Amino acid sequence: MTVHATIAAKGLLIHGDYVPARSGRYFETTDPATGALIAHIAEADAHDVDVAVASARAAFEGEWGAMPGKMRGQLLHRLADLIERDADNLVTLESRDSGKPVASILRQDLPAVLDTLRYYAGMADKIDGQVIPTRPEALTYTVREAVGVVAAIVPWNFPLMIGMWKIAPALACGCSVVLKPAELTSLTALRIGELALEAGFPPGALNVVPGFGQIAGQALVDHPDVDKVTFTGSPAVGRGILEGAAGNFKRVTLELGGKSANIVFPDADVSAAVRAAASGIFFNSGQVCSAGSRVLAHADIYDEVVDGLAARAAKVRLGCPQDEATQMGPVVSGGQMDRVLDYIRIGRDEGARLVAGGARHGQQGAFIEPTVFADVTPDMRIAQEEIFGPVVSVIRFSSEEEALEIANGTAFSLAAGVWSADISRVHRFARRLKAGTVWVNTFGPTDIRLPWGGARDSGFGREHGRAALENFTEEKSVWINVT
Repeated sequence: MTVHATIAAKGLLIHGDYVPARSGRYFETTDPATGALIAHIAEADAHDVDVAVASARAAFEGEWGAMPGKMRGQLLHRLADLIERDADNLVTLESRDSGKPVASILRQDLPAVLDTLRYYAGMADKIDGQVIPTRPEALTYTVREAVGVVAAIVPWNFPLMIGMWKIAPALACGCSVVLKPAELTSLTALRIGELALEAGFPPGALNVVPGFGQIAGQALVDHPDVDKVTFTGSPAVGRGILEGAAGNFKRVTLELGGKSANIVFPDADVSAAVRAAASGIFFNSGQVCSAGSRVLAHADIYDEVVDGLAARAAKVRLGCPQDEATQMGPVVSGGQMDRVLDYIRIGRDEGARLVAGGARHGQQGAFIEPTVFADVTPDMRIAQEEIFGPVVSVIRFSSEEEALEIANGTAFSLAAGVWSADISRVHRFARRLKAGTVWVNTFGPTDIRLPWGGARDSGFGREHGRAALENFTEEKSVWINVT
């Protein structure tokens, strides 16, 4: 394992400066691959959130809110340039803090961060309304105006990437942002805040308040001067956010859990489907909302799919996340490891057949073997509940209708995959699947230009693309009497 020095204690980033929490409290962030201390981070509470929100409000009502879209776009482009300049540092920091392999960050997270910034930089001066003729004696038109102060609460599985999915469109629209990163992965959020200041964003446009969800996160949700909450995380927390946001009717976007079905028909390219299915569950150690944690395989090819997944699981290279040869790192913490291992025990107790993995890997760090269960029935807990680890359940089906019933038979509607050479079938299936995204003969790609989100326990609202601009703006009608 690579040995890294401990980072100096980090404060809260509010109104352009690092400041201690009023309470004086700090929490530890540790390397999930080794358990070693990385840094002490100031722990925000409700008082600190008050200060951060006041800073964001002042920026929104002042210099930042008055800035033309063209200038906001230039600042977002400058931030992208600085992230590219410091890419090596950011990638290492993200890898140490979250346990993500550097190869994965370089392949997906970092390019997505830059693409997101540059996409919304280009949109910042294109947030417009329309003239809508109503009566001959009136000029009537609409404008889109920034919603105000945004609380962005991000998870620990993709700290950089999901953080930027929220920051970039909000800033492009002219909103000010208070970012609450997950307590397990706060370091790259703080660094992005520093780079935003270096890029020229005025103090208060982006504040970063690390802390715990039930304290700092709840204070943001309850705060009467926060106009919008955008959250990615668990359905349980999402329900709490809806309750808190009702206090002043905040606008809310929620991207929550998933239990995505990856459906393989007998006419599919089975080897390609198995390859993508393995990547779809073992990438980022299965800590992906849209992970293909349920593989539905037709009876005619069921054994081939199970054997293929087991073979691929056995070949996954686990190891130090900073080693570019590593394919899968640890899960994010010891607590998450215990949770995943408990689900593996539940799967065995329910009668599922373990064909690969099923145990902790090694004695140091939060590593879990890539795990494959066969003979899973749709009613088992491992087929219904989000595990958020490298655990896949393979379920047998015999007909299209049965596959559809199984695929739609959970509380989640985030994503799904369909593998078939029959173009009529994939169109039919894509239409009837309850999912915000349906992949056909592939699994997992996303693009900032396409809307992203789900329904039911997977949340509501859409991120990405033009939909995100609607999330962070309000539409105003203007009626001018001209006679």
